[in-house]
This record gives sequence, C-alpha cells and structure tokens, in this order.
Amino acid sequence: MRTFSNPAVVRRPVWRPVHGARALLFALLALVITGCASSVSSVETWDGSPAGASDAATLKAPGEIQVSEVNGRRVGNFLMDDLALDYALLPGQNEVVFTYKTIWAKTEVVGNGESKVHVVESEPQVVRFDAQPNEVYTFLFDKPGTKVEAEQMMAGFSATVVGADGIAVAKSSERALDQVAARTPVPAATAAPVGGIDASALDTLKAVWETASEDEKKAFLRWAFE
Repeated sequence: MRTFSNPAVVRRPVWRPVHGARALLFALLALVITGCASSVSSVETWDGSPAGASDAATLKAPGEIQVSEVNGRRVGNFLMDDLALDYALLPGQNEVVFTYKTIWAKTEVVGNGESKVHVVESEPQVVRFDAQPNEVYTFLFDKPGTKVEAEQMMAGFSATVVGADGIAVAKSSERALDQVAARTPVPAATAAPVGGIDASALDTLKAVWETASEDEKKAFLRWAFE
C-alpha cells in the first residue's frame, strides 16, 4: 500500500554535535558574523559612558582604510580587515591612526602554499580634526587601477577627511617614528583560548583567512557547515 507524506508536516533539521576542530571553526564563524554585523553599526571609540556620546559624530571608513587607533585607544582586531566600518567619535578634537591597504590577485602561477595575492599597504597614517556633534565624515583618497599604481601611491600617500558637505576638514600624514616611540606601550591583553586552541592558532587562522580568495572562503564555509 502506498503512503503519502503530509505536506503540512515540516521536517526539522537534525543537529549533530560539534567537537574539537569543528568547535573552533564554528567559534571563528561566529566571529566572522560578528565582524560583518559591525559594518552596519558604529564602533564606539571610547570607554564607559562619557558626556557627548549621544551626540557622537560618525567617521565612515571604507574597506581599504584600516583604522587601528582613535585617541590612543585600540579599535581594530576584526577577523576580516576589509570591512567597511563606521566609527563613532566624541565631539571635539580626535586623532585617528590608520593604514591604507589594497589586495591584488597575482597573475603569475603561484606555488603550493604561496599566497595568491599581492598586498599593498601604506605606512601608518594619522589625521586630526575637530568632530562636530552628529556630523558625518568620510575618507577621500585616490583609487589606483592597478597594483603598480597602488605601489607608486604609497611613497606619498595621504587621505583627506571630508564632512557631509564635501568640504575637507583635515589631511592625513605619515605617523612620525618618534611619535610612535613616545607613546606608552599598552600591554597586550591575554587572549582567552577558543575551543581549547591557544591564541597563536587563532592568529594563524586569521592570517590564512586574510589571504584566501572569495571562492576559497565560500568553500571553507560550505565545509564548516557540512
């Protein structure tokens, strides 16, 4: 006798336990999702609840701009560093440290284990400007069409910060070496193990993810969720 399934019955997915390396992979994927979510909200650049936070300005940084510090406070360390992010700035004088970074696919044949991309990155840049309450600022810079053009730009690279009206408010310059040395070193926070794996393994996975192509990232995600 033939039987028919009830179309109204919804089959629930069967979840399998995740152990060991898979647990680490899912933890990393959670970090990826968290990083992506950050692109649609502002990254706060202060501690606590200072006055003026409700009237914070916004600095929009495209994927090529990697902001590392705002007013001496570290704000980077995202799993994927090519995210477009918004940074909330307190009204008043702000100092933003960043680098400009582009990735170019290699046209030549690469060996096994060799990176498939060229990374072109500027020296650390610093820009200082007076942020107005609730104002929106963006980075303005020349965009190269080739890796060679990008490399040529690095010698004298600078970016301009403009307001919502398009008027420039500040221009970046290379962060002086003596300025870096003058800063009091901030002790690195001890990284908590993820899924039983120490921070060095996590850093390695981050580095591999950074150099992976879009197809390789998609293949990795498909494998992780199998």
